[in-house]
Amino acid sequence: MTETEWSAAVDAVRGLTPGPDGDEVQLICHVNPDGDALGSMLGFALALRERGITRLRATFPGDFELPTPYQDLPGVELLVPEPEAFRAPALVMTFDVAAESRLGDLVALLRAPCVVVLDHHASNTRFGQVNLVDPRAAATSVVVDGLLSRLGVPLDAAIAECLYVALATDTGSFKFDMTTPEVHELAARLIAAGISPGDISRRIFDTRPFGAMKLAGEVIGRATLDPTAAGGQGMVWTYATQADLARHDQRPYVLDTLIDPVRGVAEADVAVVIKETPQGDWSVSLRSKGAVDVSRVAVSLGGGGHRLAAGFTGHGTPEEVAATVKGLLAANLI
Repeated sequence: MTETEWSAAVDAVRGLTPGPDGDEVQLICHVNPDGDALGSMLGFALALRERGITRLRATFPGDFELPTPYQDLPGVELLVPEPEAFRAPALVMTFDVAAESRLGDLVALLRAPCVVVLDHHASNTRFGQVNLVDPRAAATSVVVDGLLSRLGVPLDAAIAECLYVALATDTGSFKFDMTTPEVHELAARLIAAGISPGDISRRIFDTRPFGAMKLAGEVIGRATLDPTAAGGQGMVWTYATQADLARHDQRPYVLDTLIDPVRGVAEADVAVVIKETPQGDWSVSLRSKGAVDVSRVAVSLGGGGHRLAAGFTGHGTPEEVAATVKGLLAANLI
C-alpha cells in the first residue's frame, strides 16, 4: 500500500456527512464470515459511529446466521440481513474480501460512488476504487488499525475487543508464521485498551457444544493420508456432510475449526477439509506447512487465500475434490 492509498481512504471517511440526515455507509464482509471478517468490520463500524456516522449498516452475503462464538461481539447491533443493506450508499467498505465472488448478490453495491477495500489476502483482485491490501499483514484487523490510527480514532474497549478477536483468530492464537513482533505489539495495545484476553479466548476458542465434539470425532476418524501427494510431502484430507451436521444437530460454523487438528498430522505437509454446503457443493479449506503454496491451488480452482492457508468451492464427490487438489499440488511446490 502507498501513502496515496492511505490518504484516499482517510479522505473518503472524513468526507462523509454525519448525523441522521448524513451519508449512508454500507460495510460488507465475506460470505460465511470468520473472526477476522466480523471483528475487523464491526471494529471499524464502531469507530465510524464514534465519528457521528449514524446512517451505518454492516452485513454479509447469504444466510444471516452468526457463529455462536461471535454473537456477543461489540457492534453486532449494526448487523443487518443482506436484503436490508443500503441500496445506494455513498460509501461501501469491504473487509477481508479477496474477490468480488465472495460478495454474492451484494456485488451490485460495488457500483457505489466510492468503494474502499480493506484486506490482507495476496490473491485480492483490487476491485475497489481504493484498495488497502497488505499481504504481509497477519489479519485484516491490522489494516483496520492502520486506518484508525490515520483517522485519529482512539482504541476503546469495544473497538479493541473486535480487533483482538480478528487478530487472534487469523493468527491461530498467535502461533502461525505471520505472528510478527508487530502483531504482538498490536495485541498489547488492544489489551491495554481494557479487554480481557482470557475471557475472549475461552468464548472464541475453548467453548463448543458436546454435539460438535462428537461430530469432530467422526470427521477426523474418516481422515485419509496420502503420502505420495505433493511430491512426496504428503496430504491428509477428510470431509463433512450436511447429514453429519443434522445427525449431531449442529450448525455449519462448528466445522470451521476442524482444519486445525487435521493440519497437525506429522506425515503430511498439506491438510484438506472438504465441507458440504446447503447448496450441495463443497467449501474446501487448504493448509500447508511450507512445502506448497496452497493459494495457487485455490486460485486455479476459483478461490483464493494465502501461501499457507487458502480455500475454494469444490464440485463432485469428496473423493473427486481431493483428487483434483492432489493433482495440482505437485505443480505448486515452493
